[in-house]
Amino acid sequence: MIAYLFPGQGAQTPGFLHRLGGDAPHPAIVRTLDEASAVLGANVLQLDNADALKSTVAVQIALVVAGVAAARAIADEGIEPEAVAGLSVGAYGAAVVCGALAFDDALKLVRLRAQLMEEARPSGYGMLAVLGLDERGIARAIADSGADAYIGNLNAPRQIVVSGSDAALAAVRDVALSRGARRAERLSVSVPSHCVLLEDAAERLIEAAAKVRVATPRIAYVGNRGARVLRRADAIRDDLATNLRYPVRWHDSTIALSELGAKVFVEMPPGQTLTQLAAEALPDAASIAMDTVPAASVAARVRAALRRAQD
Repeated sequence: MIAYLFPGQGAQTPGFLHRLGGDAPHPAIVRTLDEASAVLGANVLQLDNADALKSTVAVQIALVVAGVAAARAIADEGIEPEAVAGLSVGAYGAAVVCGALAFDDALKLVRLRAQLMEEARPSGYGMLAVLGLDERGIARAIADSGADAYIGNLNAPRQIVVSGSDAALAAVRDVALSRGARRAERLSVSVPSHCVLLEDAAERLIEAAAKVRVATPRIAYVGNRGARVLRRADAIRDDLATNLRYPVRWHDSTIALSELGAKVFVEMPPGQTLTQLAAEALPDAASIAMDTVPAASVAARVRAALRRAQD
């Protein structure tokens, strides 16, 4: 079984939309970029320069465009997933690819989502990745720091992301490092995602999502909040609308995909973080990051990995 993974905010780097598919972009990528530009009324290729990527709106839209474009290109090469999962805003790309959400609706919802997040906490906030402490250790570090901070992402048993204000994250960082954390680094995220600090934004997004058509997925979709397979349209709608407010249990989502039977994990652009996490959690599975690799080459690697898994 093939599972597609869609990265979230923090994976972006300047120029990543321009690098999709390598030196010769696949026709499906070009078509998707043009389609997104038409929906949004602006050239999406202007969203990935360094200045533009200071905006949460630009980052989140560009990530969804990249994921859908890459998935369509691989589909044209004969590869289709049997399950999908997306981290945070990556869930919107996953929802499009599994057939639950139309691409144009995804773009509009993500634009609103990012705007609401920016308006809720316009400056002085972000996320801190801590490596080397488990969930209980991070919770204690937060409590003992006295900071107004929250667990946002559980990417691996000992790789956890904390959300909060700049001052709160600095306090948590100091405590975590004093207790044996290997690293504690700020992410390229300017909002405190996946915590109560975005509760009001989530309520407004829930209202908007209620007006958008969400269909029954044609393949398995693994949600963010509960790391469970969601097969009903209303459950996927709820996951998409509320995942900015609740912690993302990404490690558990990866395990859920494996329990479904996934043997090959393919990460949509940009970056390689999700495939690295999958490789660590599931060393017997194949993990392939598309990033700047041409779609035909990715398709060939996926076929080879499937053959090895069947041997």
